[in-house]
Amino acid sequence: MDPYSLYLHIPFCRHRCAYCDFNTYAGIEELIPAYLDALCREAQLLAASAGARLPVHTIFFGGGTPSLLSPSEIGHIIRVLADLFYLSEEIEITLEANPGTLSIEYVRDLRSLGVNRLSLGMQSSHPEELRLLERQHDYHDVVNAVNWARQAGINNLNLDLIFGLPYQSLDDWQENLEHAIQLSPDHLSLYALTLEHGTPMAHWVARGLLAEPDPDLAAEMYEWAAERLAQGGYEQYEISNWAYNANSGVQLACQHNLQYWHNQPYLGLGAGAHGFAGGLRTANVLSPAAYIRRCQDGWGLSSESVPAFPVTPATVNAQPVDRATEMGETMMMGLRLTQEGVSRIVFQNRFNQALVDVFGEEIDELVALGLLEWFGSGQEILRLTARGRLLGNQVFMRFI
Repeated sequence: MDPYSLYLHIPFCRHRCAYCDFNTYAGIEELIPAYLDALCREAQLLAASAGARLPVHTIFFGGGTPSLLSPSEIGHIIRVLADLFYLSEEIEITLEANPGTLSIEYVRDLRSLGVNRLSLGMQSSHPEELRLLERQHDYHDVVNAVNWARQAGINNLNLDLIFGLPYQSLDDWQENLEHAIQLSPDHLSLYALTLEHGTPMAHWVARGLLAEPDPDLAAEMYEWAAERLAQGGYEQYEISNWAYNANSGVQLACQHNLQYWHNQPYLGLGAGAHGFAGGLRTANVLSPAAYIRRCQDGWGLSSESVPAFPVTPATVNAQPVDRATEMGETMMMGLRLTQEGVSRIVFQNRFNQALVDVFGEEIDELVALGLLEWFGSGQEILRLTARGRLLGNQVFMRFI
């Protein structure tokens, strides 16, 4: 059986940032105990309906701000999951954290609980940019958090950065990335700012209170970052992600996110969480209060009418994924992997059809446009070109 990944959504924040459109909420921390009970209840229902004890090789605490949870709360969740699933001996357990919420004691406790990968939302090293983003930390907090993580023995550390901000110059961005590299993270995730509908930042731009981001400048920032990180020993393995090339056999790429990009099964637990398992893509109810209520109430049905795995009482959408859709999604996500791409052999083994028989016309068109290329000694790998990485969405839409 292919190993599963578990995503746990922790939707609580001290403050909701101006650019954020994730399913997060500030000012409802009083719901945390009941929410965590509901999260464990949903895990129990999923495990019970699976028909077998599922193997799990990654756990990801995302948010929101998972670092608002106490070590005892995180430890309880991990123990519940260990009772319900077969956790790999080499399991990757990631926790997203706001640098301003950490202490050396907290990080040591995380490591003792089995958390072995920490993802810090650095975003910028410039105070004025952090204020614009409404982040609740400064660069000094990032430095402290990195030092504490190293002292605690966390050997896989990610920093998130955002580029393409209003008023941000290329020099500003270069300084941000240099400050990040100086901290020697094992992994870097770099994202261009997108103005999401309904966010304060999108509202400010629409009203003319804030300059609109310059996409051409953002592209220049991205290309410079790719060159600089390659010089610094980082390998770009996905459009937005770089892992340090340790030359030691140590795997520093994010195994949890690779599960998504390989279009392999994962279970999403929590308010607004998404999953893909049993031929279904699932989405949970967004409201934390509604999520708690649904998990507490259970099905309210006879056992004969309980929907099959992976649907839970929190599920509000379960979309069947047919073969054609799965092939298209496998292309869309696999092509995000800038080195690995999509393999003819892997595609053939998974779907029992040749890649070019299914998507030959689309591939030929995109190769002719200079957005895709065949790679490898036997031309067995299809991947994005350097230009294709800048126009990825134009590529992916051809397969969906």
